[in-house]
Amino acid sequence: MDRAALEREAKNFGIQLKKTQLEAFALFEKKLYEANKVMNLTRVPQEECWKRHILDSLCISPLISKNAHVLDIGSGGGLPGVALAIARDDLYVTCLDSSNKSVGFLSQIFGVRGSLPVLFAVILGRAEEVAHDARYREKYDIVTGRALAPLALQAELSAGFVKVGGVFLPMRTPREIQDAKNLQAQKLGMTLTDLKSISIPPLNAVRLIPVYKKQGRTPAEFPRAWAKIKTSPLGTVSAMETEEG
Repeated sequence: MDRAALEREAKNFGIQLKKTQLEAFALFEKKLYEANKVMNLTRVPQEECWKRHILDSLCISPLISKNAHVLDIGSGGGLPGVALAIARDDLYVTCLDSSNKSVGFLSQIFGVRGSLPVLFAVILGRAEEVAHDARYREKYDIVTGRALAPLALQAELSAGFVKVGGVFLPMRTPREIQDAKNLQAQKLGMTLTDLKSISIPPLNAVRLIPVYKKQGRTPAEFPRAWAKIKTSPLGTVSAMETEEG
């Protein structure tokens, strides 16, 4: 891992990485690629992990308040959840994934009894089911996810976890800006309050982070069963509707 580059670039996001944190990231990378040999967690070459996985994950850090309870949905190998937990020891980060293998990997290495116990919790389950569990519903200050699903689907899967007053921060791309504006977030109790474009120079790329504030409780029927979400997405307001109204 290019520790010097990661340390330098993380400063652009207001993160001053200590030696112990850089060592933790090196261990994260090592364990991720060891597991990847049998679990297919990533297709990114290991030499690019520091920028394409870790740095990309850290770009949302400036939008996360101190001491926040954060939920990463569809965490896979721990991105962005584990990366945020390593870089921000003030956060309480929970990773949720439906894969037994992924959850086993995360728990064994980064869970409370793991060799690098940076995560607050690891949950095995499907988001559309776990979101109806009273232990997790509307309990998190921040809910995020990276490459989880199309925006409308990700929003429905995520909204039920966000506490009233909390924020949904999906990690998207600039080409989705109109989708972000037109998403019918109000049906889920959320309102779009900002659109952040975050530059990541080593990737020559920009992340679009729509900021959806949770204004009211998510109706009990959301999220719906996955088959319903997938075949009949909550959708967006059409361009014609936007122009007319």
